Amino acid sequence: MTSALKLILFDVDGTLVDSEGTIVSCMNEAFELYEITLDPRDILSIIGLSLPEAVARLAPQLHSDSHSVLISRYKDAFFRARAERGRDHSPLFPGARAVLDALHAVPEYILGVATGKSQRGLDALIEGHDLGMFVTRQVADHHPSKPHPSMILTAMSETGIPPADTVMIGDTTFDMDMGRAAGVTTIGVDWGYHPAAHLGADHMLAEFAELPDLLRRIWPD
Repeated sequence: MTSALKLILFDVDGTLVDSEGTIVSCMNEAFELYEITLDPRDILSIIGLSLPEAVARLAPQLHSDSHSVLISRYKDAFFRARAERGRDHSPLFPGARAVLDALHAVPEYILGVATGKSQRGLDALIEGHDLGMFVTRQVADHHPSKPHPSMILTAMSETGIPPADTVMIGDTTFDMDMGRAAGVTTIGVDWGYHPAAHLGADHMLAEFAELPDLLRRIWPD
């Protein structure tokens, strides 16, 4: 089954925006309460998961009540960083703006996001970067954590676009596993937080400017 419309789903952190510095600093600030120092590589490894899953992986030795405290502290730290630095706390990766605008101008393309961010976090990022082109917006508040396919399945249901006409673009194994579980084409980026060699994506991007041509090859006229 195919449709005239094509659904292009993006992960956010590590794919559209470079939030590494803010995430690492805010996570370390949260964990200071328990005198735990995290390796930045461990923090990068969990980016993309929902916060409860991420914190549980980073601190399996702590009780779930402590996990709740850490989540609250992380959210507070991230909120302060956003308030102090505005959109600069999570800048768009080079080339992202131009490509998003170009894709948005194609009538058949429907753009969306599938992110481990909260609704509040995504709304603030979309407002800060003027990213109103995203029609379907799937966030951690309403779904199981990646790599469960719920976000993609819901996005396809909302738009009426089938798996054959949907792609998932991301920088982590969680994104690629989620895409495969939903039966869609996966596109990995090599500028994100998981090593590109580990993604196992159907296609890889070395820079944002390559995306429009790749999509035309995936969906030839």
